[in-house]
Amino acid sequence: MRIFAAVLPPARAVAELGAAVDRLRALPDADRLRWTDRAGWHFTLAFMAEVDEALLPDLRARLARAARRSSRFPLRIHGAGHFGDRALWAGAAGGLDEMRLLAERADAAARRAGIAMEQHRRYTPHLTIARSRTETELRAYADGLGDFEGAVWQVESLALVRSNLPVSGVPGEQPRYETVGIWPLGGGDEERSG
Repeated sequence: MRIFAAVLPPARAVAELGAAVDRLRALPDADRLRWTDRAGWHFTLAFMAEVDEALLPDLRARLARAARRSSRFPLRIHGAGHFGDRALWAGAAGGLDEMRLLAERADAAARRAGIAMEQHRRYTPHLTIARSRTETELRAYADGLGDFEGAVWQVESLALVRSNLPVSGVPGEQPRYETVGIWPLGGGDEERSG
């Protein structure tokens, strides 16, 4: 199972960002980008890749503990950037220290559950908006979204998300994301399914 821990923005934050992204899609060469599906927009905290299902019970228990130990925090989608010519993303503002701590705890939970994680690097909150199919200069798109200021919301949970990769071979098909567990921040072990 291909999974990751994430913060999921509420519908109103997705709608706000979606309206701004629609304007970007009118820029020259926007059709050269593979735009991500709004239903799948998220802030990845810890990417775990392929995980043996036998490890899931321990991972769930450890993620519940990580969520319980973490405080709720304010967040908003803010600004934009790009990773070279590969990916265009929206950033975040607000409780970034709390978000980084939650990311570290999710990463540690995965490691302690026996999941081989990539080399640890400083967490950079980002929500991927588009990926480049070819070498495409993304600066104009990032500049077009650079002053975006979404409304503040309260992050209240940690989600475990399954990524179902495209299998049809149809060009442009997107991964399908399925929330397989949600834990409230700051209290309770009560897991909710997605």
